[in-house]
Amino acid sequence: MIPFEQHWTVESAMRIMQHPTVDSELWASAVEWLLLHGPPEIRALLHQASAHAASVQFPELKPRRFTADGSPCYGLAELARTLGISEEEAKQQLAKKERLHGVQHCFTDDDTTALQ
Repeated sequence: MIPFEQHWTVESAMRIMQHPTVDSELWASAVEWLLLHGPPEIRALLHQASAHAASVQFPELKPRRFTADGSPCYGLAELARTLGISEEEAKQQLAKKERLHGVQHCFTDDDTTALQ
């Protein structure tokens, strides 16, 4: 199995994102790759677009804390409820992403700061 970081290049992921009829799972995989491995300017644009989309589509979902780099953190129960899945399923999906990408997605209060 090819490691996820080798699935795409910036050029191929950007072509997929711009394709008008691409499969949604393929599109999401390209975006995920760019968020993790793309150039800083593309990652910043995608984070900004993601934050905007989340605030429009899920206005009830508010970050409760922030990581050291300013990334928003949401309560697991609130996130699961908003997505219409169980807390356990949300926890499993986040753990799977952590294993797949080697990136931390679940944080404790000690890892984050509160809103000020």
